[in-house]
Amino acid sequence: MIPDKAPKEDVFHAAGGLRKDAHVPSFETYKELYTKSVDSPDEFWGDVVKDFFWKTKHAGRFLDYNFDVTKGEIFIKCMEGATTNICYNVLDRNVHERKLGEKIAFYWEGNEPGDDLTITYKELLHQVCKFANVLKSQGVKKGDRVSIYMPMVIELVVAMLACARIGAVHSIVFAGYSAESLCERILDSQCTLLITADGFYRGDKLINLKLIADDALQKCRDKSFSVLRCIMLKHLCKDEGASAGSQSPPAKRSCPDMQQEKQKDRVKKGHPLPKVPWNPEVDVCWHTLMDGASEDCEPEWCESEDPLFILYTSGSTGKPKGVMHTVSGYMLYTALTFKLVFDYQPGDVYWCTADIGWITGHSYITYGPLANGATCVLFEGLPTYPDVSRMWEIVDKYHVTKFYTAPTAIRLLMKYGTEPVHKYKRDSLKVLGTVGEPINPEAWQWYYNVVGDKRCPVVDTFWQTETGGHVLTPLPAATPMKPGSATFPFFGVIPAILNESGEELEGPSEGYLVFKQPWPGMMRTVYGNHDRFETTYFKKFPGFYVTGDGCRRDKDGYYWITGRIDDMLNVSGHLLSTAEVESALVEHEAVAEAAVVGRPHPVKGESLYCFVTLNDGVSYNKALEAQLKQQVREKIGAIATPDYIQNAPGLPKTRSGKIMRRVLRKIASNERDLGDISTLADSSVVEQLFENRCCAAV
Repeated sequence: MIPDKAPKEDVFHAAGGLRKDAHVPSFETYKELYTKSVDSPDEFWGDVVKDFFWKTKHAGRFLDYNFDVTKGEIFIKCMEGATTNICYNVLDRNVHERKLGEKIAFYWEGNEPGDDLTITYKELLHQVCKFANVLKSQGVKKGDRVSIYMPMVIELVVAMLACARIGAVHSIVFAGYSAESLCERILDSQCTLLITADGFYRGDKLINLKLIADDALQKCRDKSFSVLRCIMLKHLCKDEGASAGSQSPPAKRSCPDMQQEKQKDRVKKGHPLPKVPWNPEVDVCWHTLMDGASEDCEPEWCESEDPLFILYTSGSTGKPKGVMHTVSGYMLYTALTFKLVFDYQPGDVYWCTADIGWITGHSYITYGPLANGATCVLFEGLPTYPDVSRMWEIVDKYHVTKFYTAPTAIRLLMKYGTEPVHKYKRDSLKVLGTVGEPINPEAWQWYYNVVGDKRCPVVDTFWQTETGGHVLTPLPAATPMKPGSATFPFFGVIPAILNESGEELEGPSEGYLVFKQPWPGMMRTVYGNHDRFETTYFKKFPGFYVTGDGCRRDKDGYYWITGRIDDMLNVSGHLLSTAEVESALVEHEAVAEAAVVGRPHPVKGESLYCFVTLNDGVSYNKALEAQLKQQVREKIGAIATPDYIQNAPGLPKTRSGKIMRRVLRKIASNERDLGDISTLADSSVVEQLFENRCCAAV
């Protein structure tokens, strides 16, 4: 599975200085540890377990499971018999045992430059204990589900950790989702309490969060379900009241130095405050509740397989799946992946640009970093606001050493050239990471050469909401990197590639990416629907966890994610990866972003329909179109020549930045029934694309 030696050609290696102190300093060390993790998992994970506090210890096998639906119910169990509390391990242990109480846990950077604060581990522990007592005062108990619908503020971390402290199950809903989406998630998980905020700004745009939350709660009531309480945080509104006309009681921020006078600057800058509706029968004020809460709260000791959180992800049926993760395995896996994949060292300042509303924020803003006692940047704003240098300004401001972002953001910033990057030093950076989708080699090279000045390894991580943490990833000092490749499996993960018949392919091959056995941090079920869990992930190929992604393994054993299986095209009997075609298009200097989908073809089965977004100042014409077709022919082959190329000033993206290829397939086929597009960031793009669509092959 793992090659005897890593290739020496066409790869990038970490600098010697990084290898000197690395946790995994060489490819040989990686191979030895990987073999141990697969052949002796109890011994391998036993070493990791020692770093955490256990009220009672497990007995028997570290992992027990069944992946084969023909042999009974699918299950994964880790450390049965052990009891612990993840909040205790990421806060109390750091404050009292590791003496990190005065260490900064988070630098919070607001939407507006200069709107910032810091919070130490000791302060964070106090705030979490207070809010845990608040939750208990509202009747929340172990096993209850709590919905959290908040912007990227420290209190979001406080809320999720307070749930974990008392054994409640948090269900965080990304603050860009609509009222209908929030309602759907509340109903599915039967949440008894909602935590939200008055509002927040994304760039210049005001998001009136409380208004959306109230709409969602009304929709719940219309469906005969009532949330008992809604706790609202005042994030934007001034101390003397939520807003003009509001009935909410006056209160002040309770977190140390939280905004203070800087909040008032928003009004001076022309940013109005949200109008906050208030229902005294349901609504309660975060600050009022916190003012009287105690800073002492004993943790609830939880069984290893007790649920920790539910996080909803898109489903092929259109109904979101409530991915459920449990306490011990998730804690161990996020802690170890964070430590090794980013090669975390005690002096590092780490910044993940994701939103906590997604799994990346759960695992690599909150739980993984805090389990290691890390200092993190928590960013509320946008990468292009107030200008396109914002991210690099923040890197210099906090001396960020480890930086983790999405290829979407990298490609966006590439459009503006190198000057905005070079305005700042970035000399603190040591490791760069990518997450969310396969990164095309051109974006990888720009990231490595321009952002990292050719000295920072790029860890291109593949994983899913369902996996809980990284499953295919380079390790910065150990893995020779190939641009665009997720390289090799993380410890304890055994990948395989299957063909359509379910036969395992050896050597260089392409097909379905599956995994042969579990790792501690993978999902346990779809909340309330175990049948859907089994059907979605285990019935297609009994004995394997099916990721739903296509994958290619090259002659050196490197894994390359080719995209979702439904993003694979069969053109005249040839299996083509849309990601591969997109990468070829983006290599052209005129193209900022590309998306490729299939359109039915009477002879080929499917034809390639390509949407291209051009760089600023570039005009679309027939000459450019011919160049793009030739480029794809040269990069992949004649079989991959696009049948249709459409100029796309914008692409339909979710609020998290992912391209909705389902919508693009509808546009390509001129089908107006688009289904649910409530998660689109800008729905007006869709009509523009319909107007510009190609009616015949070009």
